[in-house]
Amino acid sequence: MHPLTTHRRISVTTRRRSAFLFASMAVAFSMISAAPAADEAKAKEGWISLFNGKDLEGWTPKITGYPSGDNYADTFRVEDGVLKVAYDKYPKFDGKFGHLFYKNPFSHYKLHIEYRFVGDQCKGGPGWAFRNSGVMIYGQSPESMRKDQEFPVSIEVQFLGGDGKKTRSTGNVCTPGTHMVMGGKLITQHCTESSSKTFHGDQWVSIDVEAHGEGVVKQFVNGELVIEYEKPQLDDSDKDAAKLMKKGNRMLSGGTISLQAESHPVEFRKVEILPLKE
Repeated sequence: MHPLTTHRRISVTTRRRSAFLFASMAVAFSMISAAPAADEAKAKEGWISLFNGKDLEGWTPKITGYPSGDNYADTFRVEDGVLKVAYDKYPKFDGKFGHLFYKNPFSHYKLHIEYRFVGDQCKGGPGWAFRNSGVMIYGQSPESMRKDQEFPVSIEVQFLGGDGKKTRSTGNVCTPGTHMVMGGKLITQHCTESSSKTFHGDQWVSIDVEAHGEGVVKQFVNGELVIEYEKPQLDDSDKDAAKLMKKGNRMLSGGTISLQAESHPVEFRKVEILPLKE
């Protein structure tokens, strides 16, 4: 082979590699620059970030066995701009279910959350709580919970992660102390599965909730509608829910929003809300 031919081939290969590297850098730069632009657009629409990326300002922890405001073992914390549920300071889980409540209740809104499961489940955590978390909506206040109460009376938008093998939907609905209506029928079972895909590993997943007071509630996973229901209401057979009823009224028009801690480490990088005028 002529030396000049070899040189030309090397030059062409070098140019191709340089072009590929430049294109990759351009894509990465466009993704980075697009994020602030998207955030600015959402801010103009009226979206509010409930998580400031620095600390737990505006949030109150409530962990089973402890009074409202006691963040046992630094369960809820902020590190590297991410809100984390961590168990590295727990000797074992021992039934310490936790919830982190935002200070203001909401009624009509769109809620956007981005979460992912990481690491190993805390020693002593129940089997069903493997890669299990969620956001509680239509909830009671942390101050109104009993000290040993495990879950607030609320509607739970359940987050579940896969085990790498079996199918396991996320964006399900669970109802501690509550009921809901689907297809014109009162649903009294504790959890109802959504139509979502399974998300294995530590990937980020987005959850969107559109709530209209006593009306329709829609839940989306990565932009896809996965379940819809209406008429969230208290279960008067539940002792904690019964205490919250006013003049026999079961219907829920709004309430607190809280993030769950159920024994598996989970991270939240966005918690945003758009209040709706209705």
